[in-house]
This record gives sequence, structure tokens and C-alpha cells, in this order.
Amino acid sequence: MHGPTRRAGSVGGVRNIKNVCLVSKAVMNHTGHVMLVGEGAERFAVAMGFPRENLLTDHSRKIWLLWKEYHSSEDWWGPGLADPHWQPPEMRPQSELWPERFRRLEERAADLGIPAELRREAAHKVLFPPTGTIHCSALNEKGEISGCTTTSGLAWKLPGRVGDSAIIGAGCYTDQDVGSAGATGSGEENIKVAGAHAIVENMRHGMSPLEAGMDALKRIVRNYNGDMNKLRFVDMTYYILRKDGAYAGVSLWEGYRTDTWHKIAIHDGTKRAEKTVSLLKGASQDFPPEPKVPAEVMKEFK
Repeated sequence: MHGPTRRAGSVGGVRNIKNVCLVSKAVMNHTGHVMLVGEGAERFAVAMGFPRENLLTDHSRKIWLLWKEYHSSEDWWGPGLADPHWQPPEMRPQSELWPERFRRLEERAADLGIPAELRREAAHKVLFPPTGTIHCSALNEKGEISGCTTTSGLAWKLPGRVGDSAIIGAGCYTDQDVGSAGATGSGEENIKVAGAHAIVENMRHGMSPLEAGMDALKRIVRNYNGDMNKLRFVDMTYYILRKDGAYAGVSLWEGYRTDTWHKIAIHDGTKRAEKTVSLLKGASQDFPPEPKVPAEVMKEFK
């Protein structure tokens, strides 16, 4: 979103194009639309000069094949946390199932030709799908403000799934009169609260960046009636910049693990990273939950 001209552009569900953020900018600059998705977005990108590329590496393809043999109802295919009948997965730290699953995954990874030193990494990606989202809000010396969010999406998702990053008002929102906000984290939860837009509107009504972000996080908590059995599997980080340069980074939890804190990167003449202010204490949990495999078993995979 470009504050000075009050324009926006986005794409979603794009295949075979590497730099989709630049395609979003092309939608903003060269069309009368705001959002293009799927095959139409790919065709537009090619028409604008972006080359089609095969982005699937042989190693990633093999991990995908490994996942296809493993996936079950205990993953992102559903039912989701919002389902009224959803139950937290049973955790059996000493269950013999987990060592057997790791061994089976390692054996199958070998069959697929995955090198020995990469098999444990492949198994981990199968069990805990990787994600990758970034947001950047920028303010120049003229007071012009803009924001951008881009993502590789959630691995192993249902075909056609679009998260919050591509949705103006959820993963990214900028208003030249107020400020800019963006998000990383649980995309579905952010869509339901229109997080970035809610934050900018909060600032419009006088809240500080910190207050505005905390209010958006509280809306996510409210959607689950404060049920920590569900909220422990949800996480969200908001990046907030007001038009006067005031900023904040807030997160639902302190980090992904007790030793990995949520941080935001800042450059106002000095480059630095700062911890976010969290609404809830402690760390969020992976979903499906990461098993506590006995130490003697884990040694076999190191």
C-alpha cells in the first residue's frame, strides 16, 4: 500500500513466479484493480515481463512426497481450532509411536534419495510445516508512508488457500493520514479480525501504536473466549508505524519457544532488533505439537 497516492496492489495463490511482491506493485501501478489471484495473476505477471520459473527444487519435491505418505487429520487440513468440536491433540511424550514415526520417516527419506545429513530436517518439515512471512512499513523524510507484506505461505496447505498477507486490511494496511501496520503469524486468525486495518483505525481514534496493537491481539483472544487450550496453538506479531515515526511491535506470545523471542527490526538511522511486547506470557506451541521424543531416540537423528 502506497500512502502518498492511496493505492494498493496484491496477488495471491501465484505459482511459477519468484518475486510476487513486485507483481503486487505492478498490479497497483498498471491496473485498475487491487487484487489478482491464481492463474490470472500468473498470466498478468508474465505479460508484465516476469519469467515463469520452476520454483520446486528436487529436494523440496522429495520432502513433499515424504509428507504425502504421513499427513493425517492432525495437521492444517482440519478441522481447525475454531471448530466447536475441536479437541487438543493427545500428548503422550513417552509413546512408542513417535520413535517409530521418526524411524519410518528416516527410512522413507532414504528411499526417496534424501542425503543422510538432510533426513532429520526433512522429517521435521513433514511434522511441522515451515512458514515464512515478512512485513515492512517505511516512512521517509517527507512524511510519506508505505507498507508491504509478503510470504511463501504455509507448507502443505489445501490448494487454493490464501492467508492474510495478500489481503489488504488483514496482513497489510496503510493510511497516509495515520500510519501503517502489518502482520506475521496465524493468517486465518488475522483475517477474522482484519488486524492491520483495525490497528490503523485504533490509531486514528487516538490510541498509541502499542495500545492499538494490543487491542487487535485481544480481539483474537476474544474469538476463542480466552481458551488457552486453543490459543496456545495460535501466534501473531504486529508491526506498527505511526505517521510521526512512533512505532511498536506486539505479539500474542513472547516467542515460539522459551529461547526464541519475537523481535522487530528497526532502522531509524540506527539498525537494531527489539523484542516485541507480548499480550500473553510464555511461548506458543507448534501445531501439530512437537513431540517430546526420548533423548536416547533423538540421539539417533543427530
